Amino acid sequence: MAVRNGETSWWWRELGGAPAPRPPLPGDTDADVAIVGAGYTGLWTAYYLASSQPDLRIVVLEQRFAGFGASGRNGGWLTNSVTGGRERYARSHGRAAAIAQQRALNETVDEVIAVAGREDIDADIVKGGELNIARTPAQLARLHAAAVAEHAWPHTDVEEWDAAATATRIAVDRALGGLWHPHAARVHPAKLAAGLASAVERRGVVIHENTRVTEIAPGRAITTRGTVRAPFVLRATEGFTPDLRGQHRTVLPMNSSMIVTEPLPAAAWDRIGWGGRDVLGDFAHVYMYAQRTADDRIAFGGRGVPYRYGSRVDADGRTQERTVRSLTALLRAFFPAAAEIPVAHAWAGVLGVPRDWAASVGLDAASGIGWAGGYVGTGVTATNLAGRTLADLVLGLDTELARLPWVGHRARRWEIEPVRWLAVHGIYTAYRAADRAESRGSSSRTSAFAHAADLIAGR
Repeated sequence: MAVRNGETSWWWRELGGAPAPRPPLPGDTDADVAIVGAGYTGLWTAYYLASSQPDLRIVVLEQRFAGFGASGRNGGWLTNSVTGGRERYARSHGRAAAIAQQRALNETVDEVIAVAGREDIDADIVKGGELNIARTPAQLARLHAAAVAEHAWPHTDVEEWDAAATATRIAVDRALGGLWHPHAARVHPAKLAAGLASAVERRGVVIHENTRVTEIAPGRAITTRGTVRAPFVLRATEGFTPDLRGQHRTVLPMNSSMIVTEPLPAAAWDRIGWGGRDVLGDFAHVYMYAQRTADDRIAFGGRGVPYRYGSRVDADGRTQERTVRSLTALLRAFFPAAAEIPVAHAWAGVLGVPRDWAASVGLDAASGIGWAGGYVGTGVTATNLAGRTLADLVLGLDTELARLPWVGHRARRWEIEPVRWLAVHGIYTAYRAADRAESRGSSSRTSAFAHAADLIAGR
């Protein structure tokens, strides 16, 4: 049976496809705040601004439809990852600031769950924690090192499990151990995006879809349908940022791909377990991510072709056939009980990667231009924290969020082509070579290919 491919994502297909379109921008207009991008970042920012100051005129501009980008295509990991790592913030702002960033992300997991409850957003949320497993000796060594590093920080709450304990949670074939923490939940990405868009509209926010912003300037968001004039213009475009004038090298749009199976029968789940609905990852260099969906499918993701020349992004979420085959093979290697279960759908999306791999949020007081993004695939939680923080910055509030160490951070620009294309493809070629070498050997040492890739990436 042919695998459906693209169509934005299976998450949207399950909801009946793209939602009914909202009206585009009718022409030049004025607002108090213009938000560019109706993904999680833009919608959360609008939600908290409208909740705090209901009389604000807030306009959200979206080139396709709310949740079209990564927000409607991701793996559904609502987890507490500090993009770029706590150590970065400890070096730049001190250990206390790094701890505050981690604590804020832990709390944000519960904030998203609480808002979904208040706004009656049924996004299939189950807070089952996050489990990352090791399937080779080298991965197990990295798992142990990660556990030691995590235990050196408060609020991480990690547990290191042996093979037997891991198997009782999720029976991944050849798993040698696992690292688990409780600060994570499974979500249905498109349901969350659609529910959040409705919630902001109930608060008087106007969302204009099919409105492509071409340039952000002080006091203006310039679109193909007119200009929105506002004292504050906030960029929330993540992997689509390179399409804006002057932003071509701000972030790199990294591709990530997913497949989802048909529902598994009860007998297969009896063998696999996964009753806690944890989100699942691993310690490979080209890592995977997965969840057990509400209707008992396995949604399984990883890297395909990591980057398209010239920072091009896709139109409909279609991924390469060889990526579908490789993800299918890996899923069935993880779960032999699913070996005969057909893959129902495949898709892809882009995530935003800054040159230093660290997310940021900020507002330039002089120009009124704000931004948030660069989540490197960890944005389901971070977007909420960014939205609350941007709202505080726009409202001029001196809060704990406004003082977090990622506020105001700026990364240098990416290199020009063909340097970045060669670098990104070289990095992932080396990571794949490292994974192959580690899977064939018995050494607990990380492959030299991976060390070379880390050096090129600047991680």
